[in-house]
Amino acid sequence: MAETKLSYENFTADPFQDFSPDDETKGAARILDWAYGHFGESLIYSCSFGAEAMVLIDLISRVKRDAKIVFLDTDLHFRETYDLIDRMKEKYPSLRIEMKKPDLSLDKQAEEYGEALWQSNPNQCCYIRKIKPLEEALSGADAWLSGLRRAQSPGRRNTDFVNRDERFKSIKVCPLIHWAWEDVWDYIAIHNLPYNTLHDSNYPSIGCIPCTSQVASGGDSRDGRWAGTGKTECGLHSSGD
Repeated sequence: MAETKLSYENFTADPFQDFSPDDETKGAARILDWAYGHFGESLIYSCSFGAEAMVLIDLISRVKRDAKIVFLDTDLHFRETYDLIDRMKEKYPSLRIEMKKPDLSLDKQAEEYGEALWQSNPNQCCYIRKIKPLEEALSGADAWLSGLRRAQSPGRRNTDFVNRDERFKSIKVCPLIHWAWEDVWDYIAIHNLPYNTLHDSNYPSIGCIPCTSQVASGGDSRDGRWAGTGKTECGLHSSGD
């Protein structure tokens, strides 16, 4: 009897909820193998090119060499981030890396919403430059991959390997949920992977320039994102209305 394909509509629980990984990838390799086997071309990796992404890209390349990767290019990223993307394209030439831009240029956004929208209304800015583009990128896709880890923040500690994503009406697969910050960097070092050099200057989480700042000390923290605003997420990993 053929296996029923897991979808947003028939999702009830993480099929790996009782899986206790004890391998060197903490289950990530098995989850990726299952995800690409299950969803195939209809699985997209939405990649920030942060430290976790270096691990996931390397693991993905071993399962599906020509996997589709989408980078939400807000036109507000650090030069170091764009440089890293170029380096990753050279290292993994078979991967299909798409630079997904918003419909509105920064100039048009300023005309319609005022200058520096990220200051006056950061949620609206994130919607225009990140959430809406990902909605478009995921249109027609059954599932997407994310580098979320449970240890990243209190809001992520209940993340499962496989999740019903209310925001994008999709399935969200998170292979790294059991990884600690130290695990990520150990993997990068062992496999000699490129990474964003801003991590060496106390930027544990790197996003757009106006909304990313250094923290007092390096480590696993999102304190440097939208500092002083009370905002901790761009909305990509929040429940939809």
